[in-house]
Amino acid sequence: MAELSNAVSDLPLVEIRYCRQCRWLLRAAWMAQELLSTFEDELGGVTLVPGTGGVFIVKVQGDVVWSRKAEGRFPEITELKQRVRDRAAPDKPLGHADRKPKQEASP
Repeated sequence: MAELSNAVSDLPLVEIRYCRQCRWLLRAAWMAQELLSTFEDELGGVTLVPGTGGVFIVKVQGDVVWSRKAEGRFPEITELKQRVRDRAAPDKPLGHADRKPKQEASP
């Protein structure tokens, strides 16, 4: 059991701070579930932290990867996965989430 604990403790941790006054727990929990499902071998855990004042911040190892205030919106889940991947597992392919949108042809 100690081996498993050490292995998990060496993995990056994600923190999602959400506004409880705004009732964003469900959104935060869904994003946590998505991250844990996608990065099941690459993350040591996701912690949900209640806050106030419209906060919605996602951190990886203490570094902010998404701030609703700074970005002016919530992340699309593919955006969030890409940003978490870039910090926690840069070599991990995300399949369709890595595809770039098609650019329109120039006239």
